[in-house]
Formats: sequence, C-alpha cells, structure tokens
Amino acid sequence: MVSPTSFRSLAVRLRVQIQGPPPRTHTCLTTSLSSLRPSSHHSRILPTPPPSTSSSVRSTRHFSNTTDKMSSSFLDSIKSRRTIYQLTGESTIPDSRIKEIVQQAVLHVPSSFNSQSTRCVVLLGEEHKKLWGDIVKPAVKAVAPAEAWPASEQRLSGFQAGYGTVLFYEEPKVVAGLQEKLPLYAEKFPQWSEHTNAMHQFAIWTALEQEGLGANLQHYNPLIDEKISATWNVPATWSLKAQLVFGKPAGSPMEKSFGPIEERVFVHGGKN
Repeated sequence: MVSPTSFRSLAVRLRVQIQGPPPRTHTCLTTSLSSLRPSSHHSRILPTPPPSTSSSVRSTRHFSNTTDKMSSSFLDSIKSRRTIYQLTGESTIPDSRIKEIVQQAVLHVPSSFNSQSTRCVVLLGEEHKKLWGDIVKPAVKAVAPAEAWPASEQRLSGFQAGYGTVLFYEEPKVVAGLQEKLPLYAEKFPQWSEHTNAMHQFAIWTALEQEGLGANLQHYNPLIDEKISATWNVPATWSLKAQLVFGKPAGSPMEKSFGPIEERVFVHGGKN
C-alpha cells in the first residue's frame, strides 16, 4: 500500500479569510507556527533529544509531567462546549485573538492524508450582520411559507444579533486530486473530507467558548452560497458546509440529557 507520507506534496496551504468592521480590510492570511501562544500550564519540560541524523525534517515533541491535569482540562473543555442561541453583538476577546484561534485550528486539526482541504472565512461586526440581515434573511424568506416566516425571521434576527460568524468550507479540488492519485480510496475521500471539516468546526467552537464566547452551528447552505461568494470574493468552487455564529452570551444553554453510556461505549480487553 502506498504510504500517506509520499503524498504530502499534494497538500496545499490553508487560507483563512477575515472580514470585519472598518478599518479592517479583506485579507487572505497565511499562518506560521510563530503565532503559537505559550501554554498556560507551567509544567516541567523534559530535555529535547539530540537532533536526528536523518535528512528528513521531523517535528520535536515535548512531553509534560502534568499529563493527567492536561487531559482533565481538555475533557472539561469538551463538556463546557454547548449550544447558546442568546448572543449579543459584543466579543469577550480582541479580533486578533479570534483570528489566532481560527488560524491555529486550521493549521493543526488533522485531515486525511494531510489533505488540508478545509477553508474558513471569518465575518466580524458589520460584516457578520450583513451576512444574516442582507443575505440569509432574504434567501430564507423567498422559500419559507408565509405563515412560517415570522418565526424564521425572529430566529435569524437572533443570529444577526451576534458578533461574528465562521464559515466552514471544503475545497473539492483537493479531494479530486487525492481521488486521482489514490483511486483505491477514491470513493472514501469525500466522506473523509466531511470528517475533517467537522473536526475544524468542533475545535474552533470549543476554543471560542473557552474564551467566554457563546456559539451555535447553523446550516443555511446552499441557499446562501452564491451571494456569499459574490460579496466576499469566496471562490465559487469551495463547498460551504456550516456557519458558526458566536458572540457574548446573553443566556444559558438548554438542559442536556444523556442516553445510557453503557449502550454507546464498549471496551474489550481492558485490564484496569
């Protein structure tokens, strides 16, 4: 079987487009690892091993002696990620931090064969309100039954009241390239592309909530795709998957119930 490593040359640099209120301008951003923020866990780092004699470039991974605490903190972050619909047009963090969160997620969330097929467009402030007021509302009203429109309008106004939206896309050209290079897995690549996009959604959602923001995930595509492409110069080939609405919380998440975990998780061969 062909090693995934041999196809790393297919990977393309992910792009994150940020749109926000003036004086910010529409920019395409490329990211570097230098933007990583220091960890909040001040733990002892083990010495770095000697450089490898291999000619290939390898990443150096540092291990912490606070693994249990870090694991618990990560699980706590997962637990605290909830759907919040009541949002205000304020942010608990600077726009630069929002940009950093999206950049770091796009850099480090995994993808099949390191395809890096996910694209993100971030709309902030008035650009966010333009999306929900000028694009989504007219698109939904055009197809909604007259008697259902008042409720739909109220719901959309709730999204418009937030501070920002992250638009999640997939680049089909990347998927098609992998299908051509690896025909054995051709029928699986579209599904794997959806998987990585979902991981990006989860990672960014969780990270924003850790900064005190509330968020909810919406799916008004494909009704809004063409207007978005024309308004923010998004390539028409990109496939819109979801819209993450966020802002300062003005309410609490709904009560969440859980099915029996014994019916959902099964472990075989455990010793402890």
